[in-house]
Amino acid sequence: MKRIFTVITILISISLIGIIFIQISWLRNMIILQEDQVTDKIQQALNIVGEDLRQYKGNYMSLSRPSTPNTLMFDEFNSDFLKPVTLGKRFSAAELDQKIREAFKKVKLEKMNYEFMLATFNPRTDAIARAERISRNFAREYEDTVNNLQRTFPLFAPSGSAAENLAEDEILSIVALNWKSFAVKSLKYRILTAIIFTIIIITAFYLTVRTALRQKKLGEIKNDFINNMTHEFKTPIATISLAVDALKNEKVIQDRTKITYFSSIIKEENQRMNRQVETILKASQLERQEVDLNLQPLHVHSIITDVVDNFALQLQDKQGNAEVNLQATNDLINADEVHLSNLINNLIDNAVKYSKENVPLHVKLTTSSNDRTLTIRVEDNGIGMSKETVKRVFERFYRAHTRNRKPLSIAYWYILFQSSPIIAAISSNSVDFGWWKLVTSARMTRSR
Repeated sequence: MKRIFTVITILISISLIGIIFIQISWLRNMIILQEDQVTDKIQQALNIVGEDLRQYKGNYMSLSRPSTPNTLMFDEFNSDFLKPVTLGKRFSAAELDQKIREAFKKVKLEKMNYEFMLATFNPRTDAIARAERISRNFAREYEDTVNNLQRTFPLFAPSGSAAENLAEDEILSIVALNWKSFAVKSLKYRILTAIIFTIIIITAFYLTVRTALRQKKLGEIKNDFINNMTHEFKTPIATISLAVDALKNEKVIQDRTKITYFSSIIKEENQRMNRQVETILKASQLERQEVDLNLQPLHVHSIITDVVDNFALQLQDKQGNAEVNLQATNDLINADEVHLSNLINNLIDNAVKYSKENVPLHVKLTTSSNDRTLTIRVEDNGIGMSKETVKRVFERFYRAHTRNRKPLSIAYWYILFQSSPIIAAISSNSVDFGWWKLVTSARMTRSR
């Protein structure tokens, strides 16, 4: 099962990496395609403006000084009549900017920033003769070939027109600013959508793996829980066995008081086993936190004394003893008697189970109280807990699997009953941390 889960995780990881790689490749290709489209649109806009300007190249003649009827001699003709006129003299910079802006709008690049220049040039040398109309930052932006795109359109007089071979050749140059950034920004919604879906896929993968790991871990813990169920029943069975053996003793048979004592132990341990069964049957309710607690005023000292008395035989068998130091001035609380008894029972029971070999067991129970809280402290000189076990003390169904761990000098737990209702995990011990969890709600009740 573990190997199959590993293979599934690897396959899903490879699929996720492949999907991400395809997404990145798709985005890259989409950006490249968009850049090509923007480049084509910039050229289309330039062509629109160029074709519009080119039609004026064929019929430009300077008529700044009109002729008079008396001007009949050739030498009296105005010399400006044959002087070619450039587009720069016909259109102002503002008019050219307007034409370019309208052309960009036609190709849906109205938000594109640009600079322009209209200049004459020498077709023999391909060198600019002079700039006629130029925008403010053209020279600076023209030099930046990394971020900007330069495009030019030649303006010649149409073939067969009156100005052919007379009008100066001109060019219109446009610099599109930060055109790559513009192309990427135009795809921002698509890119954002792709990123969101990629994040969703990664999140879904993470949650799937995390849930699978938790379910796998929970399954293993529940299997341990089932395997350890017999372990939890050994204590009452062992106690009953010891009591039965004691009843066979001739001295006990002749002592009616001892017979009554051992019979009561057998009955109490039998009741305890029944309570354990009830607890298991209520596991589903505990999972949904639907347990109905039977809260009633209880004297904690009385419950502790009864539980310790029930462990008398087991402590004798371990050559141990229980030190009870009940110092709480007010031991009356509202609690569920069954759960509270189980709480004390489990702590002492596990102190017995996980005691050191060849070392007399010593269990110490202490109570203390103030106006708001009652504290029950259980200490033992058992084998102790590892740091890893301590971290997992409140983990559902967790149980330490090995006894080969570094002993702690002393293991103790505080069970704190506050003035307001609380939730407390109550099956904790020095090593065997809670094969099941119960909850109890308790608060101080002042004695009247």
